[in-house]
Amino acid sequence: MSTTDHVLDLAHRWAQAEEANDPELLGQVLAEDFVGVGPLGFVLNRKQWLARFGNGLTNSKFRIEDPQVHEHGPAAAVVVGVDAQETRFHGGENNGRFRLTLFAVRPADRWLVAGITIGPLRPRPGARPGEGD
Repeated sequence: MSTTDHVLDLAHRWAQAEEANDPELLGQVLAEDFVGVGPLGFVLNRKQWLARFGNGLTNSKFRIEDPQVHEHGPAAAVVVGVDAQETRFHGGENNGRFRLTLFAVRPADRWLVAGITIGPLRPRPGARPGEGD
């Protein structure tokens, strides 16, 4: 399996754990020094990210669309794609499509998620509809 295949597999396992609302499964793919940036700009460490499910977060759909892997040597890669999610937090909806950047590292014999950034998905200024999103 190529590096790209391993990293795409990791990204999809991360999304499956998010959709399953399973902190144990999610913990298996997150690096110990993981940092996550949520769609509203908040920053969470690994412990805080895993605790979201017990603090009112529920995902009913969580998919990565159009993932593109950018390799950075044998032990680092970045995945850029779209997070299509149906999510509730304390009863309020946070559904939508967001820009996703996933940072993958391989500190030993397996790939882990070192960081996630989820943010607004907007076209680039001056782009025609559907171009550059």
